[in-house]
Amino acid sequence: MDPWMIETIGYTASILILISLIMSSTKKLRWINLFGSLTFVFYALYSQAYPVAVLNLFTAIANVYYLYKIYSNQAYFNILKIQKNNEYIDYFLEHNRQDLNQFYPKLDIDFRTAEYSFYILRDIMPVGVFVANQYDKDTLKVDLDYVIPSYRDFKAGKYIYEKNKDIFLSRGYQKLITFSDNDKHDKYLVKMGFKIIDESDDARTYLLNLND
Repeated sequence: MDPWMIETIGYTASILILISLIMSSTKKLRWINLFGSLTFVFYALYSQAYPVAVLNLFTAIANVYYLYKIYSNQAYFNILKIQKNNEYIDYFLEHNRQDLNQFYPKLDIDFRTAEYSFYILRDIMPVGVFVANQYDKDTLKVDLDYVIPSYRDFKAGKYIYEKNKDIFLSRGYQKLITFSDNDKHDKYLVKMGFKIIDESDDARTYLLNLND
């Protein structure tokens, strides 16, 4: 193999390791770090740098172990209603303001009057906030569906929209509607089962039929 190609593999491995360290999602960190470690193993073996190969092999094994734990872990979810005059919600939103602004730059919600406003709990810890209000007699408008980056693995969303959808159906709501102007949020909505029903330069409109 040409020396320049070996060097390219080494640089690629280094870049992958570096990228993994700036990931806010633990799952993404582990996956990217795993690919980086395996690339380093190949590079080190070809370069006969055996201690480097051994170190990265153990790093790859550690990544596989933690990925197994992530995917096999049965997280416990629940919801907790946001009470009136609850100061924690202000702290939660302010603490996550920079990330939140990517998805909801014009967020203006009155939690006291919202029809649905609750924390999403994962293993007892508040990891997200959900707020929705009536759109029409059988449709609910999702005004806020936010989960902090380190727990953004779709499990919280599936808990709300699949496993816990009876909280909406029990009040006569058959559909959920929401709007997005963020590509990442678009992908999340599609993953949750929402379908795009309208598109403009400013935003996309998504609808989820709870009876599907």
